[in-house]
Amino acid sequence: MNRILIVEDEDRIASFIEKGLRANGFTTTVVADGESAYDYALTGGFDLIVLDIGLPGKDGFTVLRQLREARVTTPVIVLTARDSVRDTVAGLEGGADDWMTKPFRFEELLARVRLRLRTAAGAPEVTVLRSGEVTLDLRTRRARSAGRTVDLTAREFVLLELFLRHPGQVLSREQILSHVWGYDFDPGSNIVDVYVRALRKKLGSERVETVRGMGYRLPE
Repeated sequence: MNRILIVEDEDRIASFIEKGLRANGFTTTVVADGESAYDYALTGGFDLIVLDIGLPGKDGFTVLRQLREARVTTPVIVLTARDSVRDTVAGLEGGADDWMTKPFRFEELLARVRLRLRTAAGAPEVTVLRSGEVTLDLRTRRARSAGRTVDLTAREFVLLELFLRHPGQVLSREQILSHVWGYDFDPGSNIVDVYVRALRKKLGSERVETVRGMGYRLPE
């Protein structure tokens, strides 16, 4: 199980990232300042670091530079509200492996996390997800159910990918909302139920089960 260090001083964003990564099987540690980030990263106990730039104490640029000077090679994905070319170049030249600007979509962050971990491990890329008679090709973005092709909207695609990566696991509405719609979602919305119904119509009513009072799951 991969361990990820999340360095973010905004509680709402840190919680959003942590919940999403944990829901996808990662072990996470959260710190909120540059000094702690540097100390934790030096231990070598993490497979990847998600690093904010605007931190109290040492900023993210300083943390990143000092880690690379200390020969810490852990992959780093930088998160920042800064979107200038100069800042992006400075981050990448300073040793960042990837760069994302806020606000961001969780599914994009998750894809980048998986890519960096695969690259670091030299592992082959999984391009087709499968559970029973349902398949999802991540390259062609094509879904099939019981041998027939199914057309999905962008949100339906992300939702089905989430289910297929966790077959048999109950996913709460909060987990689904944060993963598919991001950290600015309205927790009182019924949008998850609407999209689950849409998936059932396209894949078959038995493909997604309701677990009363808990959420939804894709049967294994």
